[in-house]
Amino acid sequence: MPSAPCDALRKQGYLFFSPASTAALKPCLWCKRALAGGDMCYKHQFYGIDSHRCVQMTPTLRCNQRCLFCWRSFEHEMAEVEECPPETILAGVHKLQKKALAGYNAVLDNTVTEERWQEALAPKHVAISLSGEPTLYSRLPELVDLFNANGYTTFVVSNGTNPDMLARCRPYQQYVSLDAPDKETYEKTCRPMGDADGFWSRINESLQQLSTKRSAVRITLVEGHNDINPEGYARILQDAGATFVEVKGYMYLGYSRNRLQRNNMPEHEQVRAFAERIAASCDYKIRDENPLSRVICLERV
Repeated sequence: MPSAPCDALRKQGYLFFSPASTAALKPCLWCKRALAGGDMCYKHQFYGIDSHRCVQMTPTLRCNQRCLFCWRSFEHEMAEVEECPPETILAGVHKLQKKALAGYNAVLDNTVTEERWQEALAPKHVAISLSGEPTLYSRLPELVDLFNANGYTTFVVSNGTNPDMLARCRPYQQYVSLDAPDKETYEKTCRPMGDADGFWSRINESLQQLSTKRSAVRITLVEGHNDINPEGYARILQDAGATFVEVKGYMYLGYSRNRLQRNNMPEHEQVRAFAERIAASCDYKIRDENPLSRVICLERV
């Protein structure tokens, strides 16, 4: 594994489950904020997830897209020597989460209560969403089943390019990204590393699976790039039949700032207006919204 990319990611707070793999964990801002008594992320508001008890991780940092809006660094690609076994990941979750949150314990930080600190040390949610595309990890269904069997609520966030793998996964909630209303916009915005026709077809195949499980479609709106044709999004969503749809504004963060401008970040009012136009053309209604995260939650009627 190249040392420079590894060192760069460690400085960003990534903790690795094994020396030869890219399986990694990194608590999100909301986890630390909630632990200190602050706000929880919109997933708490929408789905009841306690942010300070949520582990953000990935079984692989490999990805088959180069999305303009992705906050990760394409410059810090890491070669994966071997995949990390699911058992190693499960065994490392508590240890790495505690290490990552060490500066937030109730003794060192007086904003953290002992009760919240102990809860954070016993996480109950796993968001497989840190970075990379989790379906490129060959043992993803096994990993999800292992987490489920040990009492975790699992969320798998995927770009949808591997429908066969997703069909074998049984998370509590399956996310699939839909970041374009058509193949041409998808190719320009998500920049697939392969045949765009094939990728777009497989994404639509993944979306078709969502009606059979608790699921959500994530639309990341980037002003000037994919904030077009809400009726086109609605047609795809209508056929997919996911439980929820999240329409979320792109945030000008991380390495995406090397590819986009601040004015590509839509205001919440723009996101809501776009979500309303989607809802007007399919069987979804606005269920909730979080202006701070610039996200609207739609629910199937």
